Amino acid sequence: MSDLRYPIGEFTRPSEPLTPAQREEFIAVIEAAPSRLREAVSGLTKAQLDTPYRPGGWTVRQVAHHIPDSHLNAYVRVKLALTEEEPPVKGYEEAEWAKLPDVAATPVEVSVELLDALHRRWVTLLRSLSDKEFTRTARHPEWGTITVDFLLADYAWHSRHHVAHITTLREREGWTA
Repeated sequence: MSDLRYPIGEFTRPSEPLTPAQREEFIAVIEAAPSRLREAVSGLTKAQLDTPYRPGGWTVRQVAHHIPDSHLNAYVRVKLALTEEEPPVKGYEEAEWAKLPDVAATPVEVSVELLDALHRRWVTLLRSLSDKEFTRTARHPEWGTITVDFLLADYAWHSRHHVAHITTLREREGWTA
């Protein structure tokens, strides 16, 4: 792999609306993400958790805390899109969040548990939506008009992307699970 930033490749926006099969595939990825993250960080030492996944990149610890931070934002974006007419949604300074003191002080298992609870709620919501609800929109300052379908596809990719940062580092370093 030549670009360690994108171990599974960059996100490619799918054609919308998604098919029911695509939606179920992406929902299954989101559903599995907490267990995949738990496996990825299992047994890592403090030194390993504080190792960047690539030169100049975040540490494993920062990545593990970033995933629920980001997915909390995504969950709120979905709920706003479902309950308001094309609401504006905020971006946030991800790199700054990764530097906040709670990231260094909180065990990664707390973020795995947060991700697990969040994803159980999110998956329940996603599986209850109609085709029309997946086409509801919001406005993002960088992405423009986005749909619930887009958020589903993007965050399924995001789940796999960041877990792969950790698992590919483990493979490169020979850190067995």
